[in-house]
Amino acid sequence: LTELQIQVLRQFRLIFGSVRQHFREVEASCGISGSQLWILRDVASVPGIGVSELAARLSIHQSTCSLLVEKLAAAGLLAKIRSTADQRRIGLHVTEPGLLLLHKAPGPAEGMLPEALRQLPDVALRTLQVNLDQLIDHLQLPNKTDAKKPLADL
Repeated sequence: LTELQIQVLRQFRLIFGSVRQHFREVEASCGISGSQLWILRDVASVPGIGVSELAARLSIHQSTCSLLVEKLAAAGLLAKIRSTADQRRIGLHVTEPGLLLLHKAPGPAEGMLPEALRQLPDVALRTLQVNLDQLIDHLQLPNKTDAKKPLADL
């Protein structure tokens, strides 16, 4: 590898290592995964949200979202409440224990990487997108389903 290639590789290692460390800290302090924490935070900000809308907000597959929601509901951190207006619709609500957990959780709830991306200007994001697309093309990935999984679950 050239010196430039090694520097870029080190940058990826730094990013991945930092993200993994953040998710380990979340799990150690909260007892839930980073993905579950993100879901709790989003449900707290939009009480009554449905699983489909939540999955779209988080840009994850609906079945992945459903599994994470079920784990949170089983742990008593989320409540699923059927709508009185439409019996087919179930809204999600953070329970009192879920709110307490949210208050003690390390931030950002969605993880370091989404927060860092949010702070970049659009021109930097577009440049990064184009360059990462080229890198992904060179990886020749047979299966790109990981794009719809939370980072904490990869």
